[in-house]
Amino acid sequence: MNQEKLMKRRMISAIIIAVITLIALFVFIGLYIDETRRVQDTYRSQFKINLDHVSEDIDSYLNAEGDLDMRYIRLVNDMSSVNSFAFLIDDFTEQQKAINQINTALIKYPEQMRTKIKELGEVIDDISNDLDKGYKNAFKLIDSIDKLGH
Repeated sequence: MNQEKLMKRRMISAIIIAVITLIALFVFIGLYIDETRRVQDTYRSQFKINLDHVSEDIDSYLNAEGDLDMRYIRLVNDMSSVNSFAFLIDDFTEQQKAINQINTALIKYPEQMRTKIKELGEVIDDISNDLDKGYKNAFKLIDSIDKLGH
């Protein structure tokens, strides 16, 4: 009879430990999901902030009388930051593609992009305002570039 009581205690202890472990697992899963959401919110806010910087750089470029090369380099750097944050955001593949193509065009085709800065400003403003037409116009802008030229 002592053997049966000992086995019952061990079984009850094992069940209690399993239940506690299961509860702990659910708590950690909930914490992980919450932290992932917070990180994604941070990425999205940084993406938006950097888009605003690009918009300011475009306005600065368009209104400038002086050193346009320095202003263009600053524009490329800020667009590169936007591109980096776009790739960190989940479920953002089409938008990532548009942002990446704009960034690539700014780097590879500076002469052509300098002539399309005003159009780029409109695209960036639309993207910054979460308008879908911004991404569609981004693809149109990229398609208008002669990829064989400079």
